[in-house]
Amino acid sequence: METTAYEFNQNASKILAAAERGESITVTKNGRPVAILSPVSGKDAPVSPYPTDPMGEDPDAPVFHSESPVDWPAGRGDSLEGFGA
Repeated sequence: METTAYEFNQNASKILAAAERGESITVTKNGRPVAILSPVSGKDAPVSPYPTDPMGEDPDAPVFHSESPVDWPAGRGDSLEGFGA
């Protein structure tokens, strides 16, 4: 795989995930190769092709569950008071 420095900057997490899956990536700048990203051997964990979170899933993270549904069409009104809205 080959990518430009700009593309790497914009899509770093996807490109690093590709390296983690086993691909070698050549990064170019102004049409010439400047770096090669290669996978670290010995990594057995499966990697999602498109990670949903740059820091990975956290099964221990707390999840908020509301007792009542949020009425989004009613607007945010008082909740933004004091924030300059």
